[in-house]
Amino acid sequence: MMKKLATVMMFVLGTLSVSAQKFALIDMDYILKNVPAYERANEQLNQVSRKWQAEVEALNTEAATLYKNYQNEVVFLSQEQKQKKQEEIMNKEKEASELKKKYFGPEGELFKKRESLMSPIQEEIYNAVKDIADLRGYSLILDRASDAGIIFGSPKIDISNEVLQKLGYSN
Repeated sequence: MMKKLATVMMFVLGTLSVSAQKFALIDMDYILKNVPAYERANEQLNQVSRKWQAEVEALNTEAATLYKNYQNEVVFLSQEQKQKKQEEIMNKEKEASELKKKYFGPEGELFKKRESLMSPIQEEIYNAVKDIADLRGYSLILDRASDAGIIFGSPKIDISNEVLQKLGYSN
């Protein structure tokens, strides 16, 4: 009986402490779509990605051409010539693979470029959100765009436009 009473008391106290907290929502996708620097950074990333992808594809095409030529000539080649051609093909394929990893790997150039372009924008948004949280006394601000756990969020507690205004982008 005493344990049950203690559990009920903890629930009531927990409910009271939660009700004293202030919460807000933001929609990071909406905010980012309204920040011109983000759109410019994305376009810059897309351009460099297309350029690098073309370089990788050019090497893959060279490797494919070497292989096709090898298949056409294989019957006329000595064992030494075959081995030399095979190594040449493998080296070209390896070169393409290494270039792809260099540009698009987990720590590749595209990742570094994205970090350098996006970090300042994300930091600016974070600081604006933090300033609003401090000013309004919010204990928690959730991103409705990235958290699938939010089923419903009242528009009354969505401060996305306030964040945009703080950043200097009125909507």
